[in-house]
Amino acid sequence: MASLAPDADVLTIGELSERSGVPASALRFYERQGLLRSHRTSGNQRRYPRATLRQVAFIRASQSVGIPLSDIGAVLGFLPDDAEPTQEFWERASACWKDMLNTRIKRLERMRDLFTDCIGCGCLSFDQCALINPGDKLGRHGPGPRRLVNDYAPIADDAG
Repeated sequence: MASLAPDADVLTIGELSERSGVPASALRFYERQGLLRSHRTSGNQRRYPRATLRQVAFIRASQSVGIPLSDIGAVLGFLPDDAEPTQEFWERASACWKDMLNTRIKRLERMRDLFTDCIGCGCLSFDQCALINPGDKLGRHGPGPRRLVNDYAPIADDAG
């Protein structure tokens, strides 16, 4: 077990890693990305304010639901230096990301359902599948999995 830094209000990178469960390499990456801030000792060693523990927890929780690091960093930028995210901060961030997360959930559910339909026929070919794409009607809408990436109605409803 790592010992506490002489100043109990700061943590070394090893202590922060041990307490947060996040590898030191990831903490250094977060710092390079501007998500975390450290202070340097005269020996150029990183020291993190204790509040960084909650910032790391916020980063990891946000990442776990698919929030990009750039968005996480933008929200963390609203925190004063060395401040930990409060309950109100978490709620505001969640509200900011709610629509994006709901859109992502709907798209994933749609992809899951379409993928299940495609697996049902066994051919796994969007351009040849008679069930999902008879006569390659989606081909005229451009390359790629059109039903997965766009909001096309089922082929039976395709008037074109």
